[in-house]
Amino acid sequence: MESRQQWNLFWSMPKQRCQVYALCGAFSSCNNNNSGACDCLTGFQPTSEKNWNKQDYYEGCVRKTRLQCDNASAGIGNGDQFLQSRYSTFPEQNNMVFSGVGCESACLEFRSCTANGFENNRCSIWIGDLLNLQLLGQDDNTTGKTLSIRLEASEFPNEISPPNKKSVIVAVAIAVSAGLLLLGLIIFTIMKARRRTSISTEPASDSLIIFGYRDLEKATKNFSEKLGKGGFGSVFKGTLPDGSIIAVKKLESINQREKQFRVEIGTIGKINHVNLVRLRGFCSEGSRELLAYDFMPKASLDRHLFLAKDSEPLDWKTRYQIALGAARGLAYLHENCVDSIIHCDIKPENILLDVDNCPKLADFGLAKLVGREFSRVLTTTRGTVGYLAPEWISGVAITPKADVFSFGMMLLELVSGRRNFEHTSDEEGTFFPVWVARQLTKGNDLLKLLDSRLNGNADLEELCRICKIACWCIQDHEIQRPSMVQVVQVLEDILDVSLPPIPRFLQDISNEEDHIFMFTDATISVT
Repeated sequence: MESRQQWNLFWSMPKQRCQVYALCGAFSSCNNNNSGACDCLTGFQPTSEKNWNKQDYYEGCVRKTRLQCDNASAGIGNGDQFLQSRYSTFPEQNNMVFSGVGCESACLEFRSCTANGFENNRCSIWIGDLLNLQLLGQDDNTTGKTLSIRLEASEFPNEISPPNKKSVIVAVAIAVSAGLLLLGLIIFTIMKARRRTSISTEPASDSLIIFGYRDLEKATKNFSEKLGKGGFGSVFKGTLPDGSIIAVKKLESINQREKQFRVEIGTIGKINHVNLVRLRGFCSEGSRELLAYDFMPKASLDRHLFLAKDSEPLDWKTRYQIALGAARGLAYLHENCVDSIIHCDIKPENILLDVDNCPKLADFGLAKLVGREFSRVLTTTRGTVGYLAPEWISGVAITPKADVFSFGMMLLELVSGRRNFEHTSDEEGTFFPVWVARQLTKGNDLLKLLDSRLNGNADLEELCRICKIACWCIQDHEIQRPSMVQVVQVLEDILDVSLPPIPRFLQDISNEEDHIFMFTDATISVT
């Protein structure tokens, strides 16, 4: 308005400041009613206090305490927990939505998952930064949405109630009992140590035990019952004084100083997942280096697939659950540990079964166990022929996608009950993994791929799904392969999977009648 030298406001957007996208930055909530527009979420603090005090909220907030990714499999009670808050809307970005319950468990499966919410029987989990959260105002007529934000357990406020006489008496009684119990344990430990009849309990980490060599020698009856032999040494069955059964691995050809050995063992000992074999303890006396694991009564998967033709075969439901469990264990190693661990030798021999056929990855720490020389390991090939990704042979840097390739090859063996290096019985005599990819492309009867001992008893949808993801896992270039987290989501039927191309690398191998590799079950080292 030139005459008045004024502006005449007739329309403006946004109507409220909280409608401005990412006004408060990451991990902050916006409030239209307060003079200060933004507040950090519980457990977070401003990235820059100086800018925050100037009401410049663009940089958002950061965590006060880092998450404990080690506890992803241990449940919500230990380590990371979830704090529920109500907001006008859910965050819009970086979320995955799927049907069913168990939102918190699903979020804990991902190292980068920061929050979850449940609405209309659908679970949403958010990966990365949380943006555009808006607190419910006093005059807000909406019911709001409950968002559970992932925090480290120490960030939760302690709810302290006023003490009363009864609680004081109970507390004193517990303290006295605990003191007497502790005194008794100390006396008992000293007496046992003097008699030298017990296993050493020197702590190596929060849960590991340092065994004496004589202790393990006695437990295994002088290493008399051999369970098997692998690339890192032989495994023997043993029994501890408390009656628990263990599997003792005598390491061979690992030249490390004791300090380095213990540092790596401490790392492995903190890893805990339902689909990983638990390390009970270790022995390191001079050149004697041994590992003690939980004993798996049903041995390794290869015995059920290839070495027990006359016994009752694993049914399809069991095989599918083994595939899913093994995928979860491998995804944990890749994604949920502080340092990503590459297994380097995924094959049926390294998948053990407990009494309920729950799969447990074995030898998952031994690639990291030689970690001080790991760069040299990557310049030579470490693994088993028949499961090696092309990059092992081409000499490029190895990533967790090498494990994905091996896992895909193992999946095909789980389906067929046969070694992948066997040729098919059709007129083409094709290398089996290539034949699977061709069958998928042509839309042929997939029951031809199934272990003949199952007599066609399998869920066709699951069979198609597992064959597709297996063929994606064995693609030539690692960028084409899925991550193990994506493999888990496909097997859980959360993600759809399209038809894969035929791997060129394996197709070339199948066309070489006199090719130089002998596909045997042996650990190799190729420069």
